[in-house]
Amino acid sequence: MPIFMDRHDIPGATAEQVAQAHQLDLKIQNQYNCKGLTYWFDEESCIAFCLIQAPNKDSVLNMHNDSHGLIPTQIIEVDNGLVNAFLGRITDPKSENSSLMIDKLINESGFRTILNLEVKQPVLPRLTENGVIKNLINVQNFIIHNNFEIYADYEIKDIEDGFMASFKSISKAMKCAIEIQKALLEYNSDTPTEKIFVSIGISTGGPVTEKNEIFGETIQLSKRLCQVAGIGEILVSSNSGNTYKEKNIDHLTEGITIKYLKPDDQKFLGNLFDITEKKWDEIDFNISDLSGMIGISKSQLNRKTTSLTGCSPNEFIKEYKLRKALKLLENYRGNISEIAYETGFSNPAYFSKCFQKRFGILPSKLL
Repeated sequence: MPIFMDRHDIPGATAEQVAQAHQLDLKIQNQYNCKGLTYWFDEESCIAFCLIQAPNKDSVLNMHNDSHGLIPTQIIEVDNGLVNAFLGRITDPKSENSSLMIDKLINESGFRTILNLEVKQPVLPRLTENGVIKNLINVQNFIIHNNFEIYADYEIKDIEDGFMASFKSISKAMKCAIEIQKALLEYNSDTPTEKIFVSIGISTGGPVTEKNEIFGETIQLSKRLCQVAGIGEILVSSNSGNTYKEKNIDHLTEGITIKYLKPDDQKFLGNLFDITEKKWDEIDFNISDLSGMIGISKSQLNRKTTSLTGCSPNEFIKEYKLRKALKLLENYRGNISEIAYETGFSNPAYFSKCFQKRFGILPSKLL
């Protein structure tokens, strides 16, 4: 049977009231062929997230309506493995001295801070026969995973294009990011030839939003921030940055570059990525199209994109295309000409030149 997670915005609610509502669900759940697994409640924002096994969304709605009348604002179907990976449990927590599930209250926020990390100069998988490169991979993985083990509440496994971890607090996520960058700074200073650089994106949010996947918007934003962060940088979303700066622990950041997005800049980046993701494979897509769709002049687009991403709009689009091409090559999907045209390049020779400049190798060497 599917598992659903819903979101309840309940102004003025207390942990006790939400616990009572959960118990009311459990009393009538069998009437709707449902099983209330657990919930999370953030008393500061008065937002609850319920995890329920049910035949469909309507069953969840009807059960809530009949038990306490608190109708969720959003319901998504989720994978219990991902719920456990990000939130740490899929059932009500047990009491310390009993095998019985607790029947009183849960006051644990479902909000998480997501950290995404990307090696800025990626080592391509098919070039790992060289012993030096293997050693670099081992070093970077040790530094990253060791700090995840110390600071992260949950490390998300099997991430295709980088590393990801979930944290219960922004302070722990920032501490982890800083310690990773500090360790790499130290390693790079002792190793003048083979250096390792990473970029880190950090964002905070809840598991259920308008996207139909768990922590969809938060993961997407942290990945986008990771992509545009400079070498050795930590780029932090606007809501995460405001919370972290209030903790006043910037004394830990000596030698580390941390940038905090303003809300307007974050909105611009969101629009930039949204449009690029829709249009990137169109050969005739150009800067005039992009500026028109965002609603600003080409000069404004250039200034804004350059200040936030470190590259011009043309370079931003080209980087997006080349990343897509790299994935296709890694998965053996098509010859060079096919991949060039599929990723929006009108000339295979120009594509090969751009690819070599970006990744240090001709695309034909990867087939």
